[in-house]
Amino acid sequence: MNSKLVTYTDKNLSSNKSIWLFTLAIILFATTLRTPLTVVGPIISFIRDGLGISNVLAGFLTTIPLLAFAAVSPFAARIARKFGMEWTLFYSVIILCMGVALRSVGSTSLLIFGTILIGVAIAFGNVLIPSYFKLKFPLHIGLLTGIYSVSMNISAGLAAGLSYPIASISGWQLALGLSLILGILTLLFWLPILKDRKVEMNFASSNKPKKKMWKSPLAWAIAATMGLQSLIFYCSSAWLPDIFISQGMDAQAAGWMGSIMQLAQIPLTFVVPIIAGKLSSQRPIVLFFSICYIIGFTGVLMEWTSLAVLWMMFLGFAGGASFSLVLMFFTLRTETAFEAADLSGFAQSVGYLVAAIGPVLFGYVHDATNSWTIPVLLFLIASVLLFTASFISAKKQFV
Repeated sequence: MNSKLVTYTDKNLSSNKSIWLFTLAIILFATTLRTPLTVVGPIISFIRDGLGISNVLAGFLTTIPLLAFAAVSPFAARIARKFGMEWTLFYSVIILCMGVALRSVGSTSLLIFGTILIGVAIAFGNVLIPSYFKLKFPLHIGLLTGIYSVSMNISAGLAAGLSYPIASISGWQLALGLSLILGILTLLFWLPILKDRKVEMNFASSNKPKKKMWKSPLAWAIAATMGLQSLIFYCSSAWLPDIFISQGMDAQAAGWMGSIMQLAQIPLTFVVPIIAGKLSSQRPIVLFFSICYIIGFTGVLMEWTSLAVLWMMFLGFAGGASFSLVLMFFTLRTETAFEAADLSGFAQSVGYLVAAIGPVLFGYVHDATNSWTIPVLLFLIASVLLFTASFISAKKQFV
Protein backbone atom coordinates (compact mmCIF):
# COMPACT_ATOMS: atom_id res chain seq x y z
CA MET A 1 0.00 0.00 0.00
CA ASN A 2 1.17 3.50 -0.81
CA SER A 3 2.95 4.83 2.30
CA LYS A 4 1.77 8.38 1.69
CA LEU A 5 -1.83 7.16 1.58
CA VAL A 6 -1.41 5.37 4.92
CA THR A 7 0.07 8.49 6.48
CA TYR A 8 -2.80 10.60 5.20
CA THR A 9 -5.36 8.10 6.44
CA ASP A 10 -3.80 7.81 9.89
CA LYS A 11 -3.65 11.58 10.21
CA ASN A 12 -7.37 11.89 9.44
CA LEU A 13 -8.36 9.01 11.68
CA SER A 14 -6.61 10.65 14.61
CA SER A 15 -9.18 13.46 14.58
CA ASN A 16 -12.64 12.53 15.81
CA LYS A 17 -13.96 15.83 14.50
CA SER A 18 -12.59 15.02 11.04
CA ILE A 19 -14.18 11.56 11.08
CA TRP A 20 -17.60 12.87 12.05
CA LEU A 21 -17.44 15.71 9.55
CA PHE A 22 -16.45 13.36 6.74
CA THR A 23 -19.15 10.84 7.68
CA LEU A 24 -21.85 13.50 7.83
CA ALA A 25 -20.73 14.89 4.47
CA ILE A 26 -20.93 11.38 2.96
CA ILE A 27 -24.41 10.82 4.43
CA LEU A 28 -25.63 14.11 2.98
CA PHE A 29 -24.00 13.36 -0.37
CA ALA A 30 -25.70 9.96 -0.45
CA THR A 31 -29.12 11.59 0.03
CA THR A 32 -28.63 13.63 -3.14
CA LEU A 33 -28.06 10.53 -5.28
CA ARG A 34 -31.56 9.03 -5.03
CA THR A 35 -34.06 11.59 -3.70
CA PRO A 36 -34.21 13.56 -6.99
CA LEU A 37 -35.25 10.30 -8.67
CA THR A 38 -37.65 8.78 -6.15
CA VAL A 39 -39.74 11.95 -5.72
CA VAL A 40 -40.90 11.68 -9.34
CA GLY A 41 -42.81 8.38 -9.40
CA PRO A 42 -45.49 9.14 -6.79
CA ILE A 43 -46.32 12.55 -8.34
CA ILE A 44 -46.03 11.69 -12.03
CA SER A 45 -49.78 12.28 -12.50
CA PHE A 46 -49.48 15.79 -11.02
CA ILE A 47 -46.61 16.60 -13.41
CA ARG A 48 -48.45 15.14 -16.41
CA ASP A 49 -51.67 17.02 -15.72
CA GLY A 50 -49.93 20.23 -14.68
CA LEU A 51 -47.89 20.48 -17.88
CA GLY A 52 -50.31 18.70 -20.20
CA ILE A 53 -47.70 16.19 -21.36
CA SER A 54 -48.29 12.67 -22.67
CA ASN A 55 -47.95 9.49 -20.65
CA VAL A 56 -44.98 8.53 -22.83
CA LEU A 57 -43.08 11.70 -21.99
CA ALA A 58 -44.08 11.44 -18.33
CA GLY A 59 -42.76 7.88 -18.21
CA PHE A 60 -39.59 8.94 -19.99
CA LEU A 61 -38.73 11.19 -17.03
CA THR A 62 -37.66 8.10 -15.09
CA THR A 63 -35.61 6.76 -18.03
CA ILE A 64 -33.64 9.95 -18.77
CA PRO A 65 -31.41 9.68 -15.66
CA LEU A 66 -30.57 6.05 -16.42
CA LEU A 67 -29.51 6.96 -19.95
CA ALA A 68 -27.45 9.83 -18.54
CA PHE A 69 -25.75 7.39 -16.13
CA ALA A 70 -24.84 5.13 -19.05
CA ALA A 71 -23.53 8.02 -21.17
CA VAL A 72 -21.55 9.90 -18.51
CA SER A 73 -20.16 7.13 -16.29
CA PRO A 74 -17.17 6.22 -18.54
CA PHE A 75 -15.85 9.80 -18.37
CA ALA A 76 -16.19 10.41 -14.62
CA ALA A 77 -12.80 8.94 -13.66
CA ARG A 78 -11.02 10.86 -16.42
CA ILE A 79 -12.53 14.15 -15.23
CA ALA A 80 -11.68 13.31 -11.62
CA ARG A 81 -8.05 12.76 -12.63
CA LYS A 82 -7.95 16.30 -14.01
CA PHE A 83 -9.80 18.19 -11.27
CA GLY A 84 -9.38 15.84 -8.28
CA MET A 85 -12.09 13.61 -6.84
CA GLU A 86 -13.20 15.99 -4.11
CA TRP A 87 -13.62 18.97 -6.44
CA THR A 88 -15.30 16.84 -9.11
CA LEU A 89 -17.84 15.58 -6.57
CA PHE A 90 -18.38 19.14 -5.34
CA TYR A 91 -19.03 20.40 -8.86
CA SER A 92 -21.42 17.51 -9.48
CA VAL A 93 -23.59 18.61 -6.55
CA ILE A 94 -23.68 22.14 -7.98
CA ILE A 95 -24.89 20.70 -11.31
CA LEU A 96 -27.48 18.63 -9.43
CA CYS A 97 -28.78 21.71 -7.59
CA MET A 98 -29.09 23.54 -10.92
CA GLY A 99 -31.00 20.60 -12.39
CA VAL A 100 -33.38 20.35 -9.43
CA ALA A 101 -34.06 24.10 -9.55
CA LEU A 102 -34.66 24.16 -13.33
CA ARG A 103 -37.03 21.20 -13.43
CA SER A 104 -39.10 22.75 -10.62
CA VAL A 105 -39.88 25.95 -12.55
CA GLY A 106 -42.96 24.55 -14.26
CA SER A 107 -41.85 24.41 -17.90
CA THR A 108 -41.78 21.22 -19.97
CA SER A 109 -38.47 22.07 -21.65
CA LEU A 110 -36.83 22.99 -18.34
CA LEU A 111 -38.27 19.85 -16.74
CA ILE A 112 -36.50 17.72 -19.35
CA PHE A 113 -33.26 19.75 -19.30
CA GLY A 114 -33.18 19.77 -15.50
CA THR A 115 -33.72 16.01 -15.43
CA ILE A 116 -30.78 15.54 -17.81
CA LEU A 117 -28.55 17.66 -15.55
CA ILE A 118 -29.64 15.63 -12.54
CA GLY A 119 -28.77 12.38 -14.32
CA VAL A 120 -25.34 13.73 -15.30
CA ALA A 121 -24.62 14.91 -11.75
CA ILE A 122 -25.71 11.67 -10.08
CA ALA A 123 -23.57 9.66 -12.51
CA PHE A 124 -20.44 11.28 -11.06
CA GLY A 125 -21.44 10.41 -7.52
CA ASN A 126 -22.38 6.85 -8.46
CA VAL A 127 -18.99 6.27 -10.09
CA LEU A 128 -16.62 8.18 -7.81
CA ILE A 129 -17.89 7.67 -4.26
CA PRO A 130 -16.82 3.99 -3.93
CA SER A 131 -13.33 4.81 -5.24
CA TYR A 132 -13.23 7.91 -3.04
CA PHE A 133 -13.60 5.64 0.02
CA LYS A 134 -10.61 3.65 -1.22
CA LEU A 135 -8.66 6.87 -1.61
CA LYS A 136 -9.65 8.50 1.67
CA PHE A 137 -9.99 5.65 4.20
CA PRO A 138 -8.80 2.40 2.57
CA LEU A 139 -9.03 0.48 5.85
CA HIS A 140 -12.70 1.37 6.39
CA ILE A 141 -14.21 0.88 2.92
CA GLY A 142 -16.83 -1.63 4.08
CA LEU A 143 -18.14 0.52 6.93
CA LEU A 144 -18.30 3.67 4.80
CA THR A 145 -19.98 1.81 1.94
CA GLY A 146 -22.57 0.49 4.39
CA ILE A 147 -23.31 3.96 5.78
CA TYR A 148 -23.46 5.37 2.26
CA SER A 149 -25.83 2.67 0.98
CA VAL A 150 -28.18 2.88 3.97
CA SER A 151 -28.31 6.68 3.67
CA MET A 152 -29.31 6.37 0.02
CA ASN A 153 -32.06 3.87 0.74
CA ILE A 154 -33.56 5.68 3.73
CA SER A 155 -33.55 9.09 2.05
CA ALA A 156 -34.97 7.60 -1.15
CA GLY A 157 -37.83 5.99 0.76
CA LEU A 158 -38.60 9.14 2.75
CA ALA A 159 -38.55 11.30 -0.38
CA ALA A 160 -40.94 8.94 -2.16
CA GLY A 161 -43.28 8.99 0.83
CA LEU A 162 -43.22 12.78 1.29
CA SER A 163 -43.51 13.86 -2.34
CA TYR A 164 -47.20 13.00 -2.77
CA PRO A 165 -48.53 14.85 0.30
CA ILE A 166 -46.31 17.85 -0.51
CA ALA A 167 -47.57 17.90 -4.10
CA SER A 168 -51.16 17.60 -2.90
CA ILE A 169 -50.83 20.52 -0.51
CA SER A 170 -48.28 22.85 -2.14
CA GLY A 171 -47.95 21.72 -5.76
CA TRP A 172 -45.69 19.36 -7.69
CA GLN A 173 -43.03 22.03 -8.27
CA LEU A 174 -42.30 22.26 -4.55
CA ALA A 175 -42.24 18.47 -4.26
CA LEU A 176 -39.67 18.24 -7.08
CA GLY A 177 -37.61 20.99 -5.44
CA LEU A 178 -37.35 19.08 -2.17
CA SER A 179 -33.90 17.73 -3.07
CA LEU A 180 -32.49 21.26 -3.43
CA ILE A 181 -32.31 21.59 0.37
CA LEU A 182 -30.22 18.42 0.61
CA GLY A 183 -27.98 19.58 -2.22
CA ILE A 184 -27.24 22.93 -0.55
CA LEU A 185 -26.52 21.24 2.80
CA THR A 186 -24.17 18.83 1.04
CA LEU A 187 -22.24 21.71 -0.53
CA LEU A 188 -21.84 23.40 2.86
CA PHE A 189 -20.55 20.27 4.59
CA TRP A 190 -18.32 19.38 1.63
CA LEU A 191 -16.37 22.66 1.75
CA PRO A 192 -13.98 21.60 4.58
CA ILE A 193 -13.17 18.40 2.65
CA LEU A 194 -11.81 20.42 -0.28
CA LYS A 195 -8.78 21.62 1.69
CA ASP A 196 -6.45 18.61 1.30
CA ARG A 197 -5.86 17.13 -2.17
CA LYS A 198 -2.29 15.91 -1.57
CA VAL A 199 -3.06 12.20 -1.86
CA GLU A 200 -5.17 12.67 -4.97
CA MET A 201 -2.31 14.44 -6.68
CA ASN A 202 0.01 11.58 -5.78
CA PHE A 203 -2.36 9.19 -7.53
CA ALA A 204 -3.08 11.50 -10.43
CA SER A 205 0.60 11.98 -11.17
CA SER A 206 1.38 8.27 -11.00
CA ASN A 207 3.33 6.88 -13.95
CA LYS A 208 1.55 3.55 -13.68
CA PRO A 209 -0.11 2.80 -17.04
CA LYS A 210 -3.91 3.09 -17.09
CA LYS A 211 -5.68 -0.25 -17.41
CA LYS A 212 -8.21 -0.70 -20.19
CA MET A 213 -11.24 -2.12 -18.43
CA TRP A 214 -12.95 -3.29 -21.59
CA LYS A 215 -10.05 -5.72 -22.13
CA SER A 216 -10.50 -7.38 -18.72
CA PRO A 217 -12.82 -10.43 -18.46
CA LEU A 218 -13.22 -9.70 -14.76
CA ALA A 219 -14.32 -6.12 -15.50
CA TRP A 220 -16.95 -7.49 -17.87
CA ALA A 221 -18.15 -9.92 -15.19
CA ILE A 222 -18.50 -7.05 -12.71
CA ALA A 223 -20.26 -4.94 -15.38
CA ALA A 224 -22.68 -7.84 -15.97
CA THR A 225 -23.25 -8.07 -12.22
CA MET A 226 -24.01 -4.33 -12.08
CA GLY A 227 -26.30 -4.53 -15.09
CA LEU A 228 -28.29 -7.56 -13.99
CA GLN A 229 -28.85 -6.40 -10.41
CA SER A 230 -29.92 -2.98 -11.74
CA LEU A 231 -32.27 -4.59 -14.26
CA ILE A 232 -33.87 -6.73 -11.56
CA PHE A 233 -34.29 -3.75 -9.23
CA TYR A 234 -35.79 -1.33 -11.75
CA CYS A 235 -38.01 -3.94 -13.41
CA SER A 236 -39.32 -5.27 -10.09
CA SER A 237 -39.96 -1.73 -8.84
CA ALA A 238 -41.83 -0.90 -12.05
CA TRP A 239 -43.88 -4.04 -12.58
CA LEU A 240 -44.32 -6.10 -9.39
CA PRO A 241 -47.25 -3.97 -8.14
CA ASP A 242 -49.07 -4.56 -11.44
CA ILE A 243 -48.25 -8.26 -11.24
CA PHE A 244 -49.76 -8.51 -7.76
CA ILE A 245 -52.86 -6.59 -8.87
CA SER A 246 -53.30 -9.05 -11.76
CA GLN A 247 -53.19 -11.83 -9.15
CA GLY A 248 -56.09 -10.27 -7.25
CA MET A 249 -54.36 -8.00 -4.76
CA ASP A 250 -55.87 -4.64 -3.86
CA ALA A 251 -54.11 -1.74 -5.63
CA GLN A 252 -53.24 0.04 -2.38
CA ALA A 253 -51.80 -3.14 -0.88
CA ALA A 254 -49.82 -3.76 -4.06
CA GLY A 255 -48.32 -0.30 -3.73
CA TRP A 256 -47.13 -1.10 -0.22
CA MET A 257 -45.29 -4.17 -1.51
CA GLY A 258 -42.66 -1.89 -3.07
CA SER A 259 -42.16 -0.13 0.26
CA ILE A 260 -41.67 -3.45 2.03
CA MET A 261 -39.04 -4.45 -0.51
CA GLN A 262 -37.24 -1.11 -0.04
CA LEU A 263 -37.28 -1.37 3.77
CA ALA A 264 -36.01 -4.97 3.68
CA GLN A 265 -32.94 -3.79 1.78
CA ILE A 266 -31.71 -1.49 4.55
CA PRO A 267 -30.11 -3.98 7.02
CA LEU A 268 -28.28 -5.83 4.24
CA THR A 269 -26.98 -2.68 2.57
CA PHE A 270 -25.21 -1.85 5.83
CA VAL A 271 -24.00 -5.30 6.89
CA VAL A 272 -22.91 -6.81 3.56
CA PRO A 273 -20.11 -4.31 2.73
CA ILE A 274 -18.56 -4.81 6.17
CA ILE A 275 -18.66 -8.60 5.82
CA ALA A 276 -17.47 -8.49 2.20
CA GLY A 277 -14.43 -6.42 3.15
CA LYS A 278 -13.33 -9.10 5.62
CA LEU A 279 -13.70 -12.07 3.27
CA SER A 280 -11.07 -13.22 0.80
CA SER A 281 -13.88 -14.51 -1.43
CA GLN A 282 -17.39 -13.07 -1.41
CA ARG A 283 -19.01 -16.15 -2.92
CA PRO A 284 -21.02 -17.02 0.23
CA ILE A 285 -22.74 -13.63 -0.10
CA VAL A 286 -23.43 -14.34 -3.78
CA LEU A 287 -24.99 -17.69 -2.87
CA PHE A 288 -27.13 -16.02 -0.17
CA PHE A 289 -28.66 -13.31 -2.34
CA SER A 290 -29.12 -15.66 -5.31
CA ILE A 291 -31.18 -18.03 -3.16
CA CYS A 292 -33.22 -15.07 -1.87
CA TYR A 293 -33.93 -13.91 -5.43
CA ILE A 294 -35.01 -17.37 -6.54
CA ILE A 295 -37.27 -17.89 -3.50
CA GLY A 296 -38.89 -14.48 -3.94
CA PHE A 297 -39.54 -14.72 -7.67
CA THR A 298 -40.69 -18.35 -7.42
CA GLY A 299 -43.31 -17.26 -4.89
CA VAL A 300 -44.49 -14.57 -7.32
CA LEU A 301 -44.50 -17.01 -10.25
CA MET A 302 -46.58 -19.57 -8.32
CA GLU A 303 -49.06 -16.78 -7.47
CA TRP A 304 -48.86 -17.46 -3.74
CA THR A 305 -50.05 -13.89 -3.29
CA SER A 306 -51.20 -14.39 0.31
CA LEU A 307 -47.49 -14.61 1.19
CA ALA A 308 -46.51 -11.60 -0.93
CA VAL A 309 -44.99 -9.79 2.06
CA LEU A 310 -42.60 -12.72 2.55
CA TRP A 311 -41.59 -12.74 -1.13
CA MET A 312 -40.94 -9.01 -1.08
CA MET A 313 -38.77 -9.37 2.02
CA PHE A 314 -36.67 -12.01 0.28
CA LEU A 315 -36.35 -9.77 -2.78
CA GLY A 316 -35.41 -6.85 -0.52
CA PHE A 317 -32.71 -8.91 1.20
CA ALA A 318 -31.39 -9.97 -2.20
CA GLY A 319 -31.48 -6.47 -3.65
CA GLY A 320 -29.72 -4.89 -0.68
CA ALA A 321 -27.00 -7.56 -0.62
CA SER A 322 -26.37 -7.60 -4.39
CA PHE A 323 -26.26 -3.79 -4.71
CA SER A 324 -23.86 -3.39 -1.78
CA LEU A 325 -21.63 -6.19 -2.99
CA VAL A 326 -21.24 -4.79 -6.50
CA LEU A 327 -20.20 -1.45 -4.96
CA MET A 328 -17.55 -3.33 -2.99
CA PHE A 329 -16.32 -5.10 -6.13
CA PHE A 330 -15.21 -1.72 -7.51
CA THR A 331 -12.74 -1.33 -4.64
CA LEU A 332 -11.94 -4.96 -3.81
CA ARG A 333 -10.98 -5.89 -7.37
CA THR A 334 -8.68 -2.90 -8.03
CA GLU A 335 -5.35 -1.77 -6.63
CA THR A 336 -5.75 2.03 -6.61
CA ALA A 337 -8.57 4.51 -6.11
CA PHE A 338 -8.50 5.69 -9.72
CA GLU A 339 -8.55 2.12 -11.02
CA ALA A 340 -11.64 1.67 -8.83
CA ALA A 341 -13.16 4.77 -10.47
CA ASP A 342 -12.34 3.42 -13.95
CA LEU A 343 -13.93 0.06 -13.13
CA SER A 344 -16.94 1.76 -11.54
CA GLY A 345 -17.43 3.98 -14.59
CA PHE A 346 -17.17 1.08 -17.02
CA ALA A 347 -19.46 -1.21 -15.03
CA GLN A 348 -22.07 1.44 -14.37
CA SER A 349 -22.15 2.57 -17.99
CA VAL A 350 -22.95 -0.98 -19.07
CA GLY A 351 -25.20 -1.60 -16.08
CA TYR A 352 -27.47 1.41 -16.38
CA LEU A 353 -27.83 0.95 -20.13
CA VAL A 354 -29.19 -2.52 -19.40
CA ALA A 355 -31.35 -1.11 -16.57
CA ALA A 356 -32.86 1.52 -18.89
CA ILE A 357 -33.87 -1.13 -21.42
CA GLY A 358 -35.22 -3.58 -18.83
CA PRO A 359 -38.60 -2.08 -17.81
CA VAL A 360 -39.53 -1.39 -21.44
CA LEU A 361 -38.56 -4.94 -22.44
CA PHE A 362 -40.58 -6.50 -19.63
CA GLY A 363 -43.60 -4.36 -20.52
CA TYR A 364 -43.30 -5.35 -24.18
CA VAL A 365 -43.15 -9.07 -23.32
CA HIS A 366 -46.25 -8.66 -21.14
CA ASP A 367 -48.15 -6.90 -23.92
CA ALA A 368 -47.04 -9.48 -26.51
CA THR A 369 -48.07 -12.47 -24.37
CA ASN A 370 -50.96 -10.82 -22.48
CA SER A 371 -49.60 -12.54 -19.39
CA TRP A 372 -47.13 -11.91 -16.57
CA THR A 373 -45.86 -15.51 -16.55
CA ILE A 374 -43.01 -15.04 -19.03
CA PRO A 375 -41.87 -11.70 -17.50
CA VAL A 376 -41.64 -13.38 -14.07
CA LEU A 377 -39.72 -16.26 -15.66
CA LEU A 378 -37.37 -13.60 -17.06
CA PHE A 379 -36.79 -12.42 -13.48
CA LEU A 380 -35.70 -15.96 -12.58
CA ILE A 381 -33.45 -16.22 -15.64
CA ALA A 382 -31.87 -12.86 -14.77
CA SER A 383 -31.28 -14.11 -11.21
CA VAL A 384 -29.41 -17.16 -12.50
CA LEU A 385 -27.33 -15.01 -14.85
CA LEU A 386 -26.61 -12.63 -11.96
CA PHE A 387 -25.43 -15.56 -9.86
CA THR A 388 -23.03 -16.61 -12.62
CA ALA A 389 -21.57 -13.13 -13.18
CA SER A 390 -21.23 -12.30 -9.48
CA PHE A 391 -19.79 -15.75 -8.67
CA ILE A 392 -16.96 -15.01 -11.14
CA SER A 393 -16.54 -11.48 -9.74
CA ALA A 394 -16.40 -12.70 -6.13
CA LYS A 395 -13.10 -14.56 -6.47
CA LYS A 396 -10.14 -12.62 -5.06
CA GLN A 397 -8.27 -11.16 -8.05
CA PHE A 398 -7.61 -7.81 -9.70
CA VAL A 399 -8.74 -6.43 -13.05
